[in-house]
Amino acid sequence: MTRDSWRRHGPPRRRGGDGWPPRHRRFGVDHRVRAKFFRRAAVAAVVVLLLAVSGAFALVWMVTTRFGLAGWAAPIPVFLVILGAAILLTRAFGAMRHFASPLGAVMEAADRVAEGDYTVRVQEHGPPPMRALAHSFNTMTERLQHADRQRRDLMADLAHELRTPLSVLQGRIEGLVDGVYARDDDQLLQLLDETHVLSRLIEDLRTLALSDAGVLELHREATDLVNLLRDVVRSFDAVAGGKGVSVSVSEPLAPVTIDIDALRIRAVLTNLLSNALRHTPAGGTITVSLSSAQEQVTIAVKDSGEGMSPEDVARMFDRFYKGSTSRGSGVGLTIAKNLVTAHGGEIAASSRPGAGTTVTITLPRQG
Repeated sequence: MTRDSWRRHGPPRRRGGDGWPPRHRRFGVDHRVRAKFFRRAAVAAVVVLLLAVSGAFALVWMVTTRFGLAGWAAPIPVFLVILGAAILLTRAFGAMRHFASPLGAVMEAADRVAEGDYTVRVQEHGPPPMRALAHSFNTMTERLQHADRQRRDLMADLAHELRTPLSVLQGRIEGLVDGVYARDDDQLLQLLDETHVLSRLIEDLRTLALSDAGVLELHREATDLVNLLRDVVRSFDAVAGGKGVSVSVSEPLAPVTIDIDALRIRAVLTNLLSNALRHTPAGGTITVSLSSAQEQVTIAVKDSGEGMSPEDVARMFDRFYKGSTSRGSGVGLTIAKNLVTAHGGEIAASSRPGAGTTVTITLPRQG
């Protein structure tokens, strides 16, 4: 079919009158198949019950024949068998309805989930196994709904974060083309800086994606945390001195050696110190302390900066969350948390407005 024919006559029709694109029958709602399933289950149950009644009737007949029951006593066992069969049949049909109703509700809801409706929930009733099934189904759909919402938010946040450096690049290049900016090395260096910002953001997003998927590769090796902290703090001497902020290290007397990915932990500490410097005014202090226990080590980064509200503390490790004074991309602390978690550790923060912030990292001695 040509493109013009497509426009005039619409999409092609499949054999049997199905539209295009074809609907995947595994996830389509087919009530006839479902009704056929329940009918077959009911027929199978009735057949089994009839076989059981027939067997019982034959057994009773053999017993009455064996013991020679006659006269008025002969029909009694037969009557009892028929009565028991009737009661059993009634209870069996009641139990089937009691079982089939919640199962049908779960199957109907599963079809809606397959079509993308993650808001559906089923009522938790019926026998205990069916209540457990309904509860598990509701838990699954709730998690699917949360994951879908996170996916939508992530796409929106990605578009927002990537738009800013791209807009700056586009504006400056257009200015160079139109003659608004001079075509000199200074302008080219500014454009190069913007590409570096974009590259860092893309690399952060890549690290975040790998850590979220649980496939981030760690290269563990025996590392002296005392020397690592000293190197990280020393790299901030120039920046801290320019801002008039004092950065110091409080460390134990003996070396502290554990198996970690030194580059990843260095990135975590660098991020924490960058945030602390960003929010600490001139004359303030930042202290990096290290303490060691038998099973774990603890690193704390404490600043005397502006502090944060309880709402900001609760969400500071959320992806793309920014406080009112934040100027970063909103993924640095999320990456830091994921990297610490990948080492089997924990990261937490405590803060009060005007009283500074303390971020604590706990790492196990054996990962």
